Amino acid sequence: MEMPSTSIENAPPVESAIDYIPSEDLTPLSDPDTQIQGLLESLNSKDWIKVCESLNHTRRLALYHPTLLIPFLEPVMVVLVKAMKNPRSALCKTSIMAAADVFVAYRDKMLEDTLTAAFDSLLLQLLLKASQDKKFVCEEADKTLHSMVQSLSPLPLLQSLQKYARHNNPRIRAKAAVSISNCVSRMNFKDLQEFGLVPLIQVAANLLNDRLPEAREAARSITWSVYKSFTENEEDKTQESWLNFCESNLPALHGQSIIKITTTN
Repeated sequence: MEMPSTSIENAPPVESAIDYIPSEDLTPLSDPDTQIQGLLESLNSKDWIKVCESLNHTRRLALYHPTLLIPFLEPVMVVLVKAMKNPRSALCKTSIMAAADVFVAYRDKMLEDTLTAAFDSLLLQLLLKASQDKKFVCEEADKTLHSMVQSLSPLPLLQSLQKYARHNNPRIRAKAAVSISNCVSRMNFKDLQEFGLVPLIQVAANLLNDRLPEAREAARSITWSVYKSFTENEEDKTQESWLNFCESNLPALHGQSIIKITTTN
């Protein structure tokens, strides 16, 4: 006997019931001291809808009651990574939005030594999500990476990002290259010197012939930032000194590629 059609495929997706609340529309919690007590338990619930709700509470705590959340930053970051890995797009997107608010609220605290491992895992997940095919997840991850770059000091963030410019996955390299470029554009000459002009121009040179146009464009932007800073701040500001710098620190073909960018524009 054929059963009536009640296939879950015909039901509206549960994800459609999840509200993606913009940061500016979030409000303070009425009783944050009570809310914080059960936060980690709620974030680790097996009910993914409850986790989404708790992530939004986390966002409200970060933005309006930041001191209460500080002792829980590391486990919260672990939960964000776990949620980003979840196959449910709604949970993944909500966690990405939460990460953006955490970056805005805590800024360089995210880079403290005690949070290094948690931050690195979070950064990798954001790069992965920005690299995937689900457009609305990818776009949210791109926005969160932008918030990260605008919220954290560029020099220490660049030190965390640089290894991903050599990642095996070309999409991750491209997303890392964009964030590196955005970091470099915010740095003064002293910061660039502290990081190292040589390793930075080597990063750009390696990305110039990368597979994805996003990576190549970011490499050109990095090159221009280094070139401008070099020629404006070095005692010897001649074009010849720039040519010597490139030729001395890069393989011949890479050096020619960098020089071509800064002499044909």
